[in-house]
Amino acid sequence: MSNPLLDDWTTRFDLPPFDAIEDAHFEPAVETALAEARAAVERIAEDAAAPTFANTIEALESAGRRLDRVLGVFFNLAGADSNPERQRLQRVFSPMLSAYSSDVYMNEPLFQRIETVWQARDTLDLTPEQARLLLVTRRAFVRAGAELRGPARDRLRQVVERLSALGVEFTQNLLADERDWHMTLSEADLEGLPGFVVEAARAAGASLDAGGPAVTLSRSLIVPFLQFSPRRDLREQAWRAWTARGAGGGATDNRDIAREILALREERADLLGYDSFAAYKLETQMARTPEAVRDLLMQVWEPAREQAEADATRLSAMMHADGVNAELEPWDWRYYSEKRRQEEHDLDEAALKPYLQLDRMIDAAFACAHRLFGLEVAPIDVPLYHPDIRAFEVTRQGRHVGVFFGDYFARPSKRSGAWCSAFRSQGKLGGEERPVVVNVCNFAKPPEGRPALLSYDDARTLFHEFGHALHQLLSDVTYPSLSGTSVARDFVELPSQLFEHWLELPEVLAEFATHAETGEPMPRDMLDRMLAASTYDMGFQTVEYLGSALVDLEFHAGEAPEDPMAFQQEVLDGIGMPKPIAMRHATPHFAHVFAGDGYSAGYYSYMWSEVMDADAFEAFREGDGPFDTNLAARLEAEILSVGGTVEADVAYTAFRGRMPGPEALLKGRGLAPAA
Repeated sequence: MSNPLLDDWTTRFDLPPFDAIEDAHFEPAVETALAEARAAVERIAEDAAAPTFANTIEALESAGRRLDRVLGVFFNLAGADSNPERQRLQRVFSPMLSAYSSDVYMNEPLFQRIETVWQARDTLDLTPEQARLLLVTRRAFVRAGAELRGPARDRLRQVVERLSALGVEFTQNLLADERDWHMTLSEADLEGLPGFVVEAARAAGASLDAGGPAVTLSRSLIVPFLQFSPRRDLREQAWRAWTARGAGGGATDNRDIAREILALREERADLLGYDSFAAYKLETQMARTPEAVRDLLMQVWEPAREQAEADATRLSAMMHADGVNAELEPWDWRYYSEKRRQEEHDLDEAALKPYLQLDRMIDAAFACAHRLFGLEVAPIDVPLYHPDIRAFEVTRQGRHVGVFFGDYFARPSKRSGAWCSAFRSQGKLGGEERPVVVNVCNFAKPPEGRPALLSYDDARTLFHEFGHALHQLLSDVTYPSLSGTSVARDFVELPSQLFEHWLELPEVLAEFATHAETGEPMPRDMLDRMLAASTYDMGFQTVEYLGSALVDLEFHAGEAPEDPMAFQQEVLDGIGMPKPIAMRHATPHFAHVFAGDGYSAGYYSYMWSEVMDADAFEAFREGDGPFDTNLAARLEAEILSVGGTVEADVAYTAFRGRMPGPEALLKGRGLAPAA
C-alpha cells in the first residue's frame, strides 16, 4: 500500500503532500524510516574502511534524512493541529525515538570512528564548516554518554527515555487543560468590554458551542479580558484558571511530572560528571556558566523591581479610588494598568487595534525583509494542513529562497504560544535543499468576513517569529544540522528580537498601520503616542519574565527540589517578587522548560539575546539608518546565513566588532537610571 510520507514527493517545491497524508500513514512511515536510519548507522559503524570525514561524519549527517522528513511533518502537525490519534502517536513515538537516539550515541564502534577522525583533524585539510561539524558531532556524542560504560551507560539510557516520555505527558496535559476550560459570559458580563473583545468572546463561544460568549485560555482572548473587564470577580476567576493550568489535580496535573523531570535531569548531569544540570546545559551556550546567567538577570532585576513597585503604588491608588478596599492582586494589574495607560498616553487599545490588521502587519514584515535583504514574498496555492494556513514563496532576484507558511489563528487543537519551525531545513549535502518554514501564532480569529485585528504586542510577536523565519530562509550552509536556527539557545533569539525593532519605525507604521474600515493611515499623533508607550509597564513585563527565568535557573543550578512548588516560592521570596505580579510561566505550565529540553536552564536566553539585539539595532542607528542595506548585508553574511557553523560570540563580534554590555537593553526597556 502506497504511503505518501515514504513516496518521492512530486509536489511543487517538494512540499509535503498534505492532501494525501492521513494519520494512519504516520506509524508505518516512522517504523520504516527508523529501520532505514538504523541500518544506515550500522553500515557506518561496521564499515571496514578506515574512518574518514566523508565515510563517517558526512555519512552520519545523511543517515536519517527520510526519518527527518517524516518526523518534520508529524511533529509540526502534532503541535499546531493535534487530535487524539496524533497525541497517541506522540506517546508511541517518544520511546522509539529516544531508544534510537541512545542506540546511535552509545554505539561504541561508531564513536570510535568519530574519535579517530577527531584525533586526526589537524591533518585532514577540513573546511571551517567541516571542522565545525566534526566538533559539534563529537561533542554531541560525548554529552550523550558515549564515553560511559557499564551500569552508568544503561542508567543514562533509562533516564533519557523517561525524560522524553515525561515531556510528552507534560505537553499533552497542558493542552488538555487549555482546551477544556472556558468561562461562559452573560450579556451583562460583556458590559465595559470593547467591541474587539466582545467579538472574540462571541466567536470563541460559538466555536465551543458554549451557549453564549466565552473566555478561553488563549492568550489573545484572556489577556484583553483581564485588561478591560470591570468585573473584578470574573477577572479573578479567569486569572486563576489561566495560572492553574497543569495544577488542577487529577489526570492532567503536572506537578509530580515536573518534580520527576528535575530529579532525572540532576541524575543525568551527575552521570555525565557535571556539578549540576545547569552546568551541563550551559556548557555549549554563550553564557557558559550559571553564574554568568545569574549575574545578567540580577543586573536587570533590581531596576525592574524598583519600577514595578513604584507602578504598583500608583495602581493601588487607582483601585482604591474606584472604591475597591483591598490589596492590589495579579488579576487587577492589567485592568488598572490599561486605565493608567489611557490616562498617561491617551492610548485606547480599542481605538488602536483597527489600525493593526493582521494582513497589513504581514505585509509590513514582508516589506521590511524586502528593503533589508531584497526578498520577494508572494502567495502560492498549494495543499496545506489546515484551511487557516497561508503559503508563500520567497525569492530573491528571481531565485527560489524557500517556502513560508503562516499559521496565525488560535484553535483548540493548537498548543499555546507562538513559535517558528521547519518542515525542511536548508542544506547542500547531496544537492541544494531550500527551507520550508512555518510561523505558528495564536491570534484571535475574527468572525467570518471581518478582518483580524492585533494588539501591538501581537504585532511584535508576528515580527518576532518572522525574524526566526528569516534566520531559516537566509541560511547558506552545507550541512543541514548546522543550518538556520541550529545555534546556541541564548543566541537563537537574536534575529527574532532584532527584527521586532523594524515594527517600531514610524515610517513602517505610517505605511502599513491603516484602518480596517476607512483605509486611512494611523494618525501621526496616535502613532507617536503608541511608540512613546512602547516601554510602558516595562517594570511589570520584566519582573514577570525574570521571575520565571530565575526560577528556571535555580531549579537546575543545584540539587533537584523534592517539592518544586515550594522551591518556586522560595526563589521568588528570595528575590523579593512583588506580590501583585506572578511569574509569566509557573512551574505546572512552564512548557519552555518541562515540555522538552529546549529551554531548560535556558529561559534566560531571551534576555541574553536582547542584550545583543538592542546593541545590534544601535549599529543601524549609528550607520545609514534602519534600512542600511550594506549593514543588512553584513548581518546576513555574519549571522543569518552561517547558522551554527561558527561560535555565537564569534559571529556577533564579526558583525558588530565587539560584544555588548547590558546598557542598551536597560535603555531600550526604559529601566536605565536617569542621566
